[in-house]
Amino acid sequence: MKTLYVTVGLPRSGKSTWADKQGIPIVCPDDIRLASHGRAYIPDFEPFVWAITKVMVKALLARHDTVILDATNMTVKRRKQWVDDSWDIVFVRFPVSADECIDRAIKDKRYDLIEVIRGMNETYEFISAYERFTCSVVTAGQDE
Repeated sequence: MKTLYVTVGLPRSGKSTWADKQGIPIVCPDDIRLASHGRAYIPDFEPFVWAITKVMVKALLARHDTVILDATNMTVKRRKQWVDDSWDIVFVRFPVSADECIDRAIKDKRYDLIEVIRGMNETYEFISAYERFTCSVVTAGQDE
């Protein structure tokens, strides 16, 4: 069975760093945003970004056994869209505090991320019992 690793964590929590070290194909909406319109985020383009993300995940899983979706996936709704009978899901949690992520954003001079991190932290939905029943869950650095 194919496997889709779905990262779950705040911006600057280490998702991309972890994904890059795995040596398997990665789909990252941030990369799609930059490639398509040269900016990190434009609200009007988000439906396009996520449609391309979905197509890329499906295309890569057609050719590879394992793919990583490198995105925040902080809500049940966002994670649920990746559940598919064609592949197994492994949620990879990055439980880094909002304060640490903000410190990293400041260090990287990404001040635009400070309010994004705060907002995502406030709306974060823990991985539900149902998600845990139907998908695997690991914590980065512990169960890799």
